[in-house]
Amino acid sequence: MIGAMPQAFDTLSLSPATLDNLRRLGYLEMTAIQAASLPSALLGKDLIAQAKTGSGKTAAFALALLANLNPRRFAVQSLVLCPTRELADQVTTEIRRLARAEENIKVVTLSGGVPLRGQTTSLENGAHVVVGTPGRVMDHLDRGNLQLDALGTLVLDEADRMLDMGFFDDIAKVARLCPAQRQTLLFSATYPEGIAKLAAQFLRDPVTVKVEAQHGGEQIEQRWYEVRDSERLPTVGRLLDHFRPVSTLAFCNTKVRCRDLVELLQAQGYSALALHGDLDQRDRDQVLVRFANGSCSVLVATDVAARGLDVAGLAAVINADVTPDAEIHVHRIGRTGRAGETGLALSLASLDEMGAVGRIEQLQGRESKWHQLDELTPADGGRLLPAMATVHIQAGRKDKIRPGDVLGALTADLGYTREQVGKIDINEFATYVAVQRDIAGEVVARLNQGRIKGRTVKARLLKD
Repeated sequence: MIGAMPQAFDTLSLSPATLDNLRRLGYLEMTAIQAASLPSALLGKDLIAQAKTGSGKTAAFALALLANLNPRRFAVQSLVLCPTRELADQVTTEIRRLARAEENIKVVTLSGGVPLRGQTTSLENGAHVVVGTPGRVMDHLDRGNLQLDALGTLVLDEADRMLDMGFFDDIAKVARLCPAQRQTLLFSATYPEGIAKLAAQFLRDPVTVKVEAQHGGEQIEQRWYEVRDSERLPTVGRLLDHFRPVSTLAFCNTKVRCRDLVELLQAQGYSALALHGDLDQRDRDQVLVRFANGSCSVLVATDVAARGLDVAGLAAVINADVTPDAEIHVHRIGRTGRAGETGLALSLASLDEMGAVGRIEQLQGRESKWHQLDELTPADGGRLLPAMATVHIQAGRKDKIRPGDVLGALTADLGYTREQVGKIDINEFATYVAVQRDIAGEVVARLNQGRIKGRTVKARLLKD
């Protein structure tokens, strides 16, 4: 729940490579459903987990099934059933991102609307994980394209939606074709009678966990502002000027709006970056590192791109657009005000969005508190710039670079204090180190003239 003590992923029995990958993806602490379900799931127990969309459930089952995979065995070891093609695609993307710590994990999607031939070829080439809709998975099973004799984990995602769509018989047939000695993880937002029937037939002594929709607690101050569409993006800058949050996550409903808002904020002198689906992995990694290490003040994101993103000590969330899904709104604002800290949730709504506002009020069980735009006045001191800047070093784990090597080069060799150095993130080929903004240019110049671990390196400053 919002305000509950966060738990770090390193409290789980996950591999160091997996934990490192989670950090690079921006998964800094577990959501409520992850903390409730992962300990049992990683032990191989069957699970019934009641959790809403946007609660982080995909990572909860993905981490469990990946932990139980043998990458060297080219056979289908995990099967995830989803109600729709769109969800299957999302789940596939998420599993691939989480599987980057392992070499060559193959994930294949089997859903309707796509020719069978390409899917059949993918299966013939070998797959570790299959994600699909019940009808298409049954189709491949009937044709002999899909073999489940090596299956260790079966996941039923959004099981209530699959039942609503009439998939009970298909799910039952698939489950009967799976080995009896498997793990079954069932995730459902609600618990209708059909779920109990499924669980009784196909789960063995399951652990049951339930996470309610997260509601904004007293530690989150929620403020709403009515805007015309032409005022929407400039008002985000006015909010930042007035409240001066150290770190802000701003949500937009589309990639285009994300880009427009970032361009406007950068033109106004803010340190702002965008996080959306068109970024390649390297750019996404850099954006997440810079936001998490305090060298970027404002991260503008779509809901899909921000899935699983939890940043410690987030000062404010701004909803530049109101989401039509009330539970997604609650999940958005739940990223601030954690671990006993206070948070600020600022939302902009036009007249056209008042229906969505009403659904949010209904879910939260409270009326929205509206404020006037003319209350927003610039605070003294001009733009609030981030305290840190990020130095990119062109060497990483492949070069045997460790955080201690970088810290030693900056403190023992170059004479900086530990207080002047922030987070150090190292991936395969690159190292990112946060340093105090006022020394960043000097640090880059001196690193380029010096050595780390006895070797020369190339360093540069990351800029917006």
